[in-house]
Order: sequence, then C-alpha cells, then structure tokens
Amino acid sequence: MSAYVRPLIDEPVFRDADGAVINYGDRWHGSPPEDTYSVDTHPERFAPLHVVADALISHLRETYDVEVDEGVETAGDLLRPAFHDVVRAVRIRPNDPKCASLTFVFTAYPGVYMHAGLLHDFHYPVCGCDACDSNWPAEADELEQQVFATVSGNYRETIERGLHPWVDYAFTYPDGASSGKSGSQGLPAQRFKDAKPILGSLPDGWASWPRSTTACSSTRSRCD
Repeated sequence: MSAYVRPLIDEPVFRDADGAVINYGDRWHGSPPEDTYSVDTHPERFAPLHVVADALISHLRETYDVEVDEGVETAGDLLRPAFHDVVRAVRIRPNDPKCASLTFVFTAYPGVYMHAGLLHDFHYPVCGCDACDSNWPAEADELEQQVFATVSGNYRETIERGLHPWVDYAFTYPDGASSGKSGSQGLPAQRFKDAKPILGSLPDGWASWPRSTTACSSTRSRCD
C-alpha cells in the first residue's frame, strides 16, 4: 500500500473561435460577460475528474477496511437524482458504522457526484458554465480534500433543532475548513428521520476509517 498520488492527466486543450487557447480558471478579471451565463461551451474539460475519482476509489479499496458495492443502482444513495445520465456508481462503506460511507457517481456530463455520510451530496463541478469558469484541477482538489477529510475523521454532519431544522456539514483540512447548510424540507423524509439518531450519537463527527489488515501488514510502521 502506498500513499495516494493523483494520476498523471493528459490535460485537454480547448480553443475559442479565434484559435486562442482558453485558460479555464483564469478567464475573467472582474465580472464575466453577460452572455457567458448558462452557456457551457466545453463540458468535456471535466473528463479528467473521472480518472481522479477512479484513482481515489482504488486507493480507498486497497487501504481501508471497507466493503465496496459497484453498480449504477448505488447512485440511489444520492439525495436527489443526478442531472445527467449515470455511467458508473461505486459505494465504499467502512466496516465500522461510526465512519461515514462515500458513494461516487460518474455522470455522462462528464462530472462526479459524491454522497458523503447520510445527508449530503457534493457535485464536481457544481456549475460548469462559462461564467463560473471552473476547471478540472480545482474541482479535483476539492474532491480529494473532501474525500480525505472524511476518511481521516474530519467530516461532521449535524441537524439543528427546530420545526424546520437546518442540516449542516463541516470539513476540516490540514490548511483550513469548509462548511455549509441547507434546509431539511427537501430531503427524503424517511432518510432524514433515520439519520437523526445516528448523527445525534456522533457529537464529534464521523470517525476515521480503519485501515485494512492487509495494508497494515505491509506497512506496519504506518499503522501502529
């Protein structure tokens, strides 16, 4: 078992109508032009995210004590259906119930959705329109950060009190953190009900994933 390394990517190059290379991620200095909103010129620029997600799945499978289920039916873990056709879906479930599971859903867009824990989905990209000007390396950075925060026990989901409670999440990274919240009204009612006692029993958040005994036997000094 070795540490995760992002695979080498044969990075695609895209050009505008004049033949100039489009520098995604650094196109606009100030507000983007009005005609770039809701326009998605080159969604294929996100195809490397499938390669990165596949590498993450392989690493998690080989390193941690988990069960892996693969099949498009596992995309049903998403709280809301994907906007695009699902081409692959993989659920990785630690054998310790105090650990958050991860489900990776590959779409034909191409992009990746990730269901983490019980009540949160994350999209890479959230929006691929020309105005947002996202690029695949930035999306891959976020995907990797959030995966490894979950794996290391630095992911937390909470349900606030109230008649219509907010549902919160928080990731803690070595160099910072990110968090967010959403209303509970749009969540599947039974899944929300089932999640409440589980998350209530985890006041400090989800636990770190245990390593597989095979991985530990080959790298004993890292697992002791």
